[in-house]
Amino acid sequence: MNLPQPLHAPAQRPVSREQTQALLDLRSAASAQIKPRDLYTLADRLEAQADRQGERPFLIDGEQVLSYAEVDRLADQVAHACQARGLRPGDVCALAMENRPAFFACWFGLVKLGVVVAFINTQVAGKPLVHALQTTSAKALLVGEECLGNLQATEGLPQLPMWLVNDAEQPWSGELPAGIDTTFAQNLAAAPRSRFPRELRAQIEAQAPTLLIFTSGTTGLPKAARYSHMRWMSSGDVMEVTLQATRADVFYCCLPLYHGAAATSVTSTALRVGASIVVRRKFSVREFWNDVRRHRISVFQYIGEICRYLLNRPVQAGEREHSLRCMLGAGLSAEAWQRWIDRFGPIQVFEGWGATEANTNLINVDNYRGSCGRVPDWNRTNLRLVRYDVENDCHPRDANGFYQLCEVGEVGEAMGFIVDHPDIGGGRFEGYTCAAATESKIRRDVLQTGDAWWSSGDLLRQDADGYCYFVDRIGDTFRWKSENVSTQEVADALSDLPGLELINVYGVQVPEHEGRAGMAAVLMQPGAEFDPQAFYQLTEARLPRYAAPLFVRVSAAADLTSTFKLRKVDLQRQGYCPQACTDPLFIRDEASATYQPYSLQVLAQVGLPPFIGGRHG
Repeated sequence: MNLPQPLHAPAQRPVSREQTQALLDLRSAASAQIKPRDLYTLADRLEAQADRQGERPFLIDGEQVLSYAEVDRLADQVAHACQARGLRPGDVCALAMENRPAFFACWFGLVKLGVVVAFINTQVAGKPLVHALQTTSAKALLVGEECLGNLQATEGLPQLPMWLVNDAEQPWSGELPAGIDTTFAQNLAAAPRSRFPRELRAQIEAQAPTLLIFTSGTTGLPKAARYSHMRWMSSGDVMEVTLQATRADVFYCCLPLYHGAAATSVTSTALRVGASIVVRRKFSVREFWNDVRRHRISVFQYIGEICRYLLNRPVQAGEREHSLRCMLGAGLSAEAWQRWIDRFGPIQVFEGWGATEANTNLINVDNYRGSCGRVPDWNRTNLRLVRYDVENDCHPRDANGFYQLCEVGEVGEAMGFIVDHPDIGGGRFEGYTCAAATESKIRRDVLQTGDAWWSSGDLLRQDADGYCYFVDRIGDTFRWKSENVSTQEVADALSDLPGLELINVYGVQVPEHEGRAGMAAVLMQPGAEFDPQAFYQLTEARLPRYAAPLFVRVSAAADLTSTFKLRKVDLQRQGYCPQACTDPLFIRDEASATYQPYSLQVLAQVGLPPFIGGRHG
């Protein structure tokens, strides 16, 4: 395999393994504070902070500032109102809402009642939305007024109560979707603001699920991953010592809360230390630094794409005069990392690797550019990198039939040993709502008979100093703009394009970008022509923007009907290079709402660089 090598700044020198391990040991100790069978939940932590520092600011949304006590009281109202509507401890309630204080109030209120909250992607409608509500077995849906369009565009919604939460910024002006209950707002306003009785959730253990967060798998529709109280709170405990966070910090929440990262790392850490959270509905390049200066933001969670957007912005006077001290996230390349600190100053970057459902993770505590984490001692982690044959889509075995560990420099799949002990929370795989989906992520008899490992589907590499680097996703899923995109799901959504014979969706590398961009190779039926505008309209109707293919190649090869999937590796190598691909190529252009024929001019217009051939991972 010809894989891209990690980039390092020339002057970079690793710290000692002992220094890194000491920091990782602090994280490990913090992660073990909450035990699986503790009668302690997210709601208990919220109420303790509200009692301890009630008047300190918790949520900041533009000019609105809500204290810990105020957020707690709003949550109490939600708990009372939802209990009156029939929700009970252990039930699941779905929540579809953009980033705003009402999201937190609804989330925390449901948790006070002992209800499991299923976060719904605010970008999905149609079949994915129906699937999300069905697979979580939601008893009700709390829906923000700003998300009613998704319901309006969806047929076959499950029969469940749908309670409307008003949105002053984005009021709904059209006809209400069928089944929407508008009286909930009045019930909520009239509900008591008194502390909701803890007795109803008193027997809920920390190991019980509190959230269902959707994550894309290797095939099909997204899966709902279970997230326990213990794991959520431990995230805050761990990041407190990692970031050296205190109540003086101000966190920036500009990633969607439904996605998990903002709802876990940011919220759990801020709540743990009693810090403030500045909430923004959607990330804005133009307002980012204004928000940082205005609110004295000190910590923000990034994805690589956000950093690239900010780096591509024209240089402004006084850019290094800000309050940011650290940032955490994933997808920041070594090159972009260096450009970031050169331009904006020596901000500590905590680049990491993991997944919503992961039972293991990595984090770079050394500021070592380009790496997603370090393993100073492989005997002190449940993570392993095992050899993976990308060309043949398999794990090579040794003479005894076991998987093989990677040597330094080799690319392999990251796996986490599953710890199964009633009193140990670390290393557990909490799985999905679907038992079959849970089992599909477990590999057994990996390094010895009887063991069990979580299969990440991610390819990583380690260097001689123990630093690890994310390489790519395995198989039929690729990552673009920090979203996992299922090729099968995209192909299914677009398979009824008029005149289509066959469609193959895969990810191709884009220079200067992490992950892969979607590309669709299509074979049209005899006599049918590819209609780029119809294809664009179908993607708009069926897919979130991040999942829509950026490129299309229209193949004339009749033999592709039998060998299409087998040629995926070759197609990925060729990418969108016109010299390697003799088929007609098209580029997605949102400005003209169509797919334009390939040209360097169109590439530049949509902000993409030319393809560099021969790279594959």
